[in-house]
Amino acid sequence: MRRKTIAENRKAYHDYSILEKFEAGIELRGTEAKSLREGSLNLRSGYAKTLNGEVLLYDVHIALYRNAGYAEHEPTRPRRLLLHKSEIRRIYGKQQEKGLTLIPLSFYFNERGIVKVSLALVKGKKSYDKREVIKRRMQLREIEEKRKHGRS
Repeated sequence: MRRKTIAENRKAYHDYSILEKFEAGIELRGTEAKSLREGSLNLRSGYAKTLNGEVLLYDVHIALYRNAGYAEHEPTRPRRLLLHKSEIRRIYGKQQEKGLTLIPLSFYFNERGIVKVSLALVKGKKSYDKREVIKRRMQLREIEEKRKHGRS
C-alpha cells in the first residue's frame, strides 16, 4: 500500500494522548484538490465536530490555488468528512465524554490518488505528562547509549 503524505500534524503526538484513530475521506472543491497536490496545507489548529449526523473539519487551511482564475475557494471553510454511520455514532458518543477531541493527524493520497484524512480521538496532555514523556525518553536513550558502549 503506497501513501503519499501531503501534511502531518507532528505536534499532535506531543500535545495529546491518542486514544483511537480513524481514516476518512473528505469532500473537496476542485481548486482545493489541486492546491493539495501542490502541498499547500496547514492543519495544526484543525479539529472536527459531529453536527446533525455529519462530521465537519474546521480550521484546516488549504491555500488558494495559484491558477484558479475565477473559481476560488475559502481557505478555512468547514469541510465534510466522509465516514460510515457507525463510525460517526461512535465518534459522537466518545466526544460526549469530558475532554475528548477529534483532530486531524495527517492528509495523504491513497494508492488510487484519493485524498484521505487520518483522524484521532485525543485527550489533551497536561504539562507534567509532557515532562514525564521527555524524562522517559531520556532514560531510554541513556540505557541504549550504555548498552552500545558496553558491547563495543
